[in-house]
Amino acid sequence: MLLVMQALGRDYFVWDKAGEIEFVKPGRGAVVADFHLTDEVLTQLRTATAGGAKHLHWFDVDVTDAQGEVVARVRKQLYVRLKPAARGQAAADATGSTNPAPGNN
Repeated sequence: MLLVMQALGRDYFVWDKAGEIEFVKPGRGAVVADFHLTDEVLTQLRTATAGGAKHLHWFDVDVTDAQGEVVARVRKQLYVRLKPAARGQAAADATGSTNPAPGNN
């Protein structure tokens, strides 16, 4: 969640929604989970939320031991939504309008 929140910036709500863990085998010693957040995923999140709709996205990661064997599979669902203040700016940017709405002077 923190990676997505940092990458998208302050204009977005990013919350943990759900999670699942499948334990494959005992994890003895140090274990590692490598998280990768691609530009493609960020573009998908921005596109899905551009109009102000919420978007639920699942992320999958394997947890491995020192030998590189999978000890657990983790799935996490994030809730992502463009904040209301940013929605107004996004709409103005889309229409090319620079004038304030009537009554907002």
